[in-house]
Amino acid sequence: MPDAKDKTIEASGFCRDCLEIFDKNISRCTSCGSPRLLFHPELFQLQIAHIDCDAFFASVEKRDNPSLNDKPVIIGGGRRGVVSTCCYIARINGVRSAMPMFQALKACPNAVVIRPNMKKYASVGREVKELMRSLTPAVEPISIDEAFLNLKGTDRLHGEPPAVVLARLSKTIEKEVGISVSIGLSYNKFLAKVASDFEKPRGFAVIGEAGALEFLKEQSVSLIWGVGKAMQAKLNRDGIHKIGTLQLMDESELIKRYGSMGMRLSKLSRGMDARRVENTSKTKSVSAETTFNTDHSTADELVPILRKLSERVSAGLKNKQIAGRTIVLKLKTTDFKSRTRNRAQMDPTQLADKIFQTGRSLLLKELDGSKFRLLGIGVSDLGPAGEADPVDLIDPQGEKRAAAERAMDKVRGKFGDKSMSLGLTFKKEARALPQRDQPNASTGVKNDK
Repeated sequence: MPDAKDKTIEASGFCRDCLEIFDKNISRCTSCGSPRLLFHPELFQLQIAHIDCDAFFASVEKRDNPSLNDKPVIIGGGRRGVVSTCCYIARINGVRSAMPMFQALKACPNAVVIRPNMKKYASVGREVKELMRSLTPAVEPISIDEAFLNLKGTDRLHGEPPAVVLARLSKTIEKEVGISVSIGLSYNKFLAKVASDFEKPRGFAVIGEAGALEFLKEQSVSLIWGVGKAMQAKLNRDGIHKIGTLQLMDESELIKRYGSMGMRLSKLSRGMDARRVENTSKTKSVSAETTFNTDHSTADELVPILRKLSERVSAGLKNKQIAGRTIVLKLKTTDFKSRTRNRAQMDPTQLADKIFQTGRSLLLKELDGSKFRLLGIGVSDLGPAGEADPVDLIDPQGEKRAAAERAMDKVRGKFGDKSMSLGLTFKKEARALPQRDQPNASTGVKNDK
């Protein structure tokens, strides 16, 4: 291949399969015959990318079990749970992320339902992130399966423009990891994220600076980052349905109407996003939750489950060497109404005992006869573990429990997580956690695409 820097002066596109660069728009690659060509006037000047794994959890399961390749696959809990994600075959049949499982199975009764394996997915996610970092140190993970990249200045390192480097990466991920990704390329993070959703799966879409305003003009306001259903409804009530309407409004008027969100609406509607790609991703919370097959309403049923979830959260904090001050309890009633309660601690903690004791106190106040389909516990307001769990002079028994927990951690580290269990957990586990109700851990991971 000729020198990429010289050739891209007039080049406008390339083949996504053989990566041959072309200086004119054609319908098929003259080298390999592929129709997967990408052309754009700014293609070789753009440097900000968003990479998103396609139907990530389901793709990993299909990779590991090829017999599932032509089947609709749903990743989620039992009949009382919700859909974490699903493959594109299931989506064609009307299944969507966060849909209650009974609705998903009604829409697609022949679907194969698989319980999430977060440990496996996290491992695959790390593989993908490492391949990204082989291109540039400016990688900003935003979930287990997606990240922003800034490839400014990498053309000299790789001998190819960022667009071609990204296409080569997608081929490498398919070959070495066994899953596919979609890529969005633009001049800022907002539009790169928008572009990555255009042509899933195995997509590669581009939004250039020259055409950004015209493109955004006809899009729904829901496309703007931060505009959820409630904000969209508010904007619609005010007569604002498309982004083009926002483009015509003064920023001061938008701020007057919508506060800080008004400034965001003004900037993003005009394709302006000054956020930088940060190569660190700070964990905001660590949590675990489970959805039950049968409703629970009593302390006898719920407290042992809370203990088990607290141990899981504690393990996550210890593995990451972080601690948190705020304990957060999450409940969901049978009519899908959520209750979230939190309590700040004097000192940060990573101990299961402290998480459990605070969570139990919050839980007992909510036991008013309501039946619950979901229980979760988490820790937020995170920081380094160095100042966590100082000696508690007010509760000497608490220090004994902490010492016992640390001793158990050492045993588990040597012989495995299941080598020891606390009395409360073990005593109630067989009755309160039958096989169909085993917790489905959640660590704040978003529904993937």
